[in-house]
This record gives sequence, structure tokens and C-alpha cells, in this order.
Amino acid sequence: MMRFGAGFALLLGLAGCGGGSGGDGGMMMPPAANRPPAITSPAAANVPENSSGTIYAATATDPDNNAVSFSLSGGADRAAFTITPGGALSFVTPPDFEAPTDADQNNIYLVQIAASDGMTSTTLDLAVTVTNVGPDAFHVTRVATGFASPLALAAVPDGSGRLFVVERAGRIRILTPSTGAIAATPFLDVSAETTTDGERGLLGLALAPDFAASGTFFVYMTNLTGQIEIRRYRTLAGNRDRADPATADAILTIDHPVNSNHYGGWIAFGPDNLLYLGVGDGGGAGDVPNNAQNLNVLLGKILRIDPASDAFPADPARDYAIPPGNPFAAGGGRPEIWAFGLRNPFRDNFDPATGNLWIGDVGQDAREEIDLLRPGDGGANLGWHIMEGTALFTGPATPGLTPPVAEYLHGSGPRQGNSVTGGLVYRGPIEALNSHYLFADFIDGNIWSVPIAQVSPGTTLSSDRFVLHRADFTPNAGAITMPVCFGMDQAGNVYLVDLGGSIFRIEAG
Repeated sequence: MMRFGAGFALLLGLAGCGGGSGGDGGMMMPPAANRPPAITSPAAANVPENSSGTIYAATATDPDNNAVSFSLSGGADRAAFTITPGGALSFVTPPDFEAPTDADQNNIYLVQIAASDGMTSTTLDLAVTVTNVGPDAFHVTRVATGFASPLALAAVPDGSGRLFVVERAGRIRILTPSTGAIAATPFLDVSAETTTDGERGLLGLALAPDFAASGTFFVYMTNLTGQIEIRRYRTLAGNRDRADPATADAILTIDHPVNSNHYGGWIAFGPDNLLYLGVGDGGGAGDVPNNAQNLNVLLGKILRIDPASDAFPADPARDYAIPPGNPFAAGGGRPEIWAFGLRNPFRDNFDPATGNLWIGDVGQDAREEIDLLRPGDGGANLGWHIMEGTALFTGPATPGLTPPVAEYLHGSGPRQGNSVTGGLVYRGPIEALNSHYLFADFIDGNIWSVPIAQVSPGTTLSSDRFVLHRADFTPNAGAITMPVCFGMDQAGNVYLVDLGGSIFRIEAG
């Protein structure tokens, strides 16, 4: 006879007991398995470009009435989005239809959303289509022609819509864009005081912030010995359309002793009402003297001075003061220096909306670069001639350099060129260009833009992110073959200067 343990007898006894609930004979059943949430929001969404904040609300139900939270779990464009635990999806950076950043660059952003109850989860593959917002259409009109090698322009600040146009040979002319008329009498004529061999000449113009009241303005030019001169002038009493030659004052002179190229030539007042200058490295190839890295010379630098006062009364060649915030004001380098490591910052511009300075620095043999300096970036080393763009030039690799925010290679392709013309941030009514940095190549005539939302200091955009505009900029008359400057009138209309002698305006519609 087989013997069974007491445990078995107890089990039989329990099985024979009546009562209990249901028909389970009183046995405890395991809990039902947890069921995953079900996402109820759609798998596709359409969103207008430039959208900020919540662009899609993820929703889900849970069959077990558990709380549900959301996260991002994948997708080709996951990095473009952020989501709250409650399911509010938004773009990290508002999307731009004209410059898509999705993986396929087709304005369809793919992201995977996960809904979790803490134990199980469900995913949804979401496609977000970014749609266009107008007006996008624009055209380019030639407003004047017949200038002699124009290099720069500035608005006449009197509400007339007129422009000062700088001619390289030493004249500043006054243009009325509405009629194309060029005033017969130059605003300024220093043609007998400059030379135009190489890259010399009258290169830049900056009106004092109080020009309407004081008639004070400044020019960037080369003198007859090849030195760089920053001159201050005032207009004739009672006539803001004529400079008074007798008021000429060379407030800063920079030796440029050997070569006739790389003079820079940009001059402008910043949002801080201080005067900024873009100075070339002294010319030649490769910056053999190492001027751009030498903090004891002013070549290859962005300078910042205060011409409203004079901290050097005993020195007639230095009629300005040093802003106390300049990085070398207390020593360690020339106190005028605000940033260094540049090759030839010929055309630069402040974005008045942010105070950021955008610099087009002309490259050597292989790369052209765009640099960006924020108001607090004084003292930045932009790398030349250690680097050319993001590529090592002479080396050695040096920590602490500020890389360009965009660059392109030399060549003849639609996203290549050979000499960058720095531009400006467009803030006008044309949506396709709004909040884009607009710039060009002087040699090849290509014109591009990049959305400033895609630009991040410390990283470099490659040219595949450039929006192509050369065909868009086909003017109604003439041709843009040597774009040398972008500028604005007092109303914010954007103009493009061509060295061949014409001025063009970008117009909506």
C-alpha cells in the first residue's frame, strides 16, 4: 500500500470543501495580465512652417485604467522634436519649409511616440508634414546702374529712401532708388587721396548714430602710401548732402606695409554705438607674418573703438577711446582688438534683432567661411591661419578656437565658390527669406541663404544646408555677376551691390 504525505491529504481535503465564490472551488486565481495602452491620436499631422509650441497632442487610453505617459522612442527625425509626459509634441526649432532639416529634406518629419503605463508600452509612428506659409514670391529689380566699381551702400537717414553708394575710386554718390537718379555732385570725393591698385581704395562707410543731428560719418580707405585710414568727417553746415573736406580727421591709421590685398574694408556702428572695423591680415598668401594671430598688431582682426571721445590727446593718429569691455583693454594685446584670427573680413553685418555680428571671411585655397559673434564673444580667436574654415591649414591643432558657423568649398558647383561676400539677416516681408542669413560668392555669383534657426555657435553647417537663390535673383534688367555687398535702406528694403556698376533691390511679389 502506497503512503502519501500529510500535504497530499490536506490538498485533497481542500479540494473537497464546498462553499467559496464562483465555481473555482475556493482557489485563488492569478491576476489578469496587464494590458498595454492604446494610442488614439492620428498617425499623421500637418503643421505650418515656423510653428512653435505644441504642434500635436498625443492621446491614449488604458484598458486597466492605469495612468499613461508619453516619450519619444525613435524615428528618423527624433532629434527635431520634444514631448511632454502629457503628450504635447513640439519642434525643438521651428521648422522652415524652404530649408527642411528632416532626414530626407522633403518636409515630412518622422518620429515614433511611445505611450507607457509604467509596465507595458505601445508605439505610434507619426509623420509630421510641414506646410508652406506665404508670401514666398519675390523678384529682383535693378534700381540703378552706371556706378564706377561700387563697393558698399548705406541709408540716408532722412526718410527720403535715398542711399549713399561708395565707389572704390574715392567717391560717395547719392542714389534715389525710386527714380534711379544719381546726384551729380558727390557726397564725398577723396579720389585724389587714395589709390585703387590691388584691393585698395575707398572701401567702407559708417554714419554716426546721431548723423541726422551732427552730420558725422566715418570712412574706411587706403591712403596714397597704402596704409589703412579710418577718417572722420562732418557735412557742411545746413547741408547733409555734402561732406565738408576741411573736417577730415584720420582717427586711426594702420600700417599695411607690403601687399596690396587683404585690406578688409568693413566699418559699422554696432548696437552698442561703438565703431567696429573688419581689418584684413596684410595680404599675400598664408599670412606668413602671422598677423592674424599676433595680438600686438591690428591686422587680421575685428576692432572696436569709441570715436565719441579721445583717450590719446597727445597722439594725433589715435582720436578715439578704448571701450572698457574690450578683451585686451587691460593688457595682453592691442586694446582696440575685439576678435582675432581673420584673413579678410571684407563684408560683415550686425543683425539688429539680436546684436549678433555675421562675418564673411574670405578663404585661402580651399574654403570660405561665415563666422558669428554674439555680443559677449569678445576675445574670440576665429582660427586663421591655424585653420582655414574647419580644416587645419598650418597648425598645430589649437584648443579654444571658434569654428565658423557655415562654410563651403572652392569650386564651380551650385554650393561652391571662391570668395565669400558676407551678407545680412533678412527681416523683411518675404517669408521665404525671413530670418535667413543671405550671402553670396563674389567670383562665381552664387547667392544663398541659411535659416538662422539652424545656426549654432560652436558647430559648422556644411553647404548642403544652403538654400540656393541664384535663379531667384535673376533681375529684371542687367545681371548680377560680382555681388560685392548687401545693404538696407531706412525702411528695411534689402539691396545688392554688383561691382560691375549696378544696384539691385529685393522686392516681394
